[in-house]
Amino acid sequence: MTEETPSSTHPPLPPTTEDIQFSWLRLLRSRRVGPVTFHRLLAEYGSAQNALAALPEVARIAGVKGYEICPERTVDDEIQAAKAAKARLLCFGQPDYPPLLANLHDAPPVLWAIGDVTLLQKQNVALVGARNASSLGLRMARALARELGEHGYITTSGLARGIDTAAHEAALEAGTIAVLGGGVDVIYPSENTDLAQRIADTGLLVSEQPMGLAPQARHFPKRNRIIAGLARALVVVEAAARSGSLITARDALDLGREVLAVPGHPFDARAAGCNMLIRDGANLVRGGADVIAALPPAIAPPQSPNPRLEDVPLPPPEQRTLRQTNALHQQILSRLGPAPTAEDQLIRDIQAPAREIAPALTELELTGEIDRQPGGLLSRKSE
Repeated sequence: MTEETPSSTHPPLPPTTEDIQFSWLRLLRSRRVGPVTFHRLLAEYGSAQNALAALPEVARIAGVKGYEICPERTVDDEIQAAKAAKARLLCFGQPDYPPLLANLHDAPPVLWAIGDVTLLQKQNVALVGARNASSLGLRMARALARELGEHGYITTSGLARGIDTAAHEAALEAGTIAVLGGGVDVIYPSENTDLAQRIADTGLLVSEQPMGLAPQARHFPKRNRIIAGLARALVVVEAAARSGSLITARDALDLGREVLAVPGHPFDARAAGCNMLIRDGANLVRGGADVIAALPPAIAPPQSPNPRLEDVPLPPPEQRTLRQTNALHQQILSRLGPAPTAEDQLIRDIQAPAREIAPALTELELTGEIDRQPGGLLSRKSE
């Protein structure tokens, strides 16, 4: 696969050919390259092909022996699986990429989509809640999704049991987006296979994960940030005090989205999370009118160019000796622990330019010594 090397005076462009899309997938599927590292490498090296060529050396400097980039055959297999599933690739910076999601600092570089991708350009409201939802909770989710659809809003959720399922079913006619935790062609839970097919026919299935990947527990927080990122507002219908729905609500708050919650009886554990959100300032929801009142009119957002990290490329990384590299790595690691720390706070603590810290963080991600979490947070892996 080949790709033109852009001029050093021009920012890299979103992929426009199959060859460049192939390189994007290959870079993203390479070991320890997540969304933030992907964007950083693309900005540093100008193109995915250049970043792929540099990656083994970056890993070597970081102390990773025998690093190999993703094999071409792996990407070929993924593309063939996508064709079989009739999935379409949406790349960061392209017109069809959801504009609200592009604002995330860890925006997915690519999304696989099956269905009507125009729904991503419309006003979306996320409805999430408990898997073991009560009868009243399910009724509320259906009523909210139906009323929002009647007013032109698209319902986004995660295809899980309970509240998610009820919301998708009620929104089928108006339009609904299901964000999957695994590959877009792997339906979980399996009892929602028929529902997923109906969503693919009239709505949209999306995922950032590789085709054919079975979902695992660690994938769902990443999925939740996409649910929050796609929507103008997030409504929690039922949620326990410690639940994935509250993680999604925190993601929405971090993104500046409206967060609303349906109150419940204090003795019902499934209402504890919602009641906590309302106590802490979330809008109380009695019906669809309360959600609509918190939203702008359901019209398509202005078609302005998507913000892209590549539009402001970073300067070339400064050359460091191995001694300097090791000292910087140790300085970063000494500031991090198991509890997540914001990257901008880390940079302030170390009192070094961001252009010096950014490549070092990429190196530590490649060595597996730090984890990057949603919301721009970093943590050190426990021994």
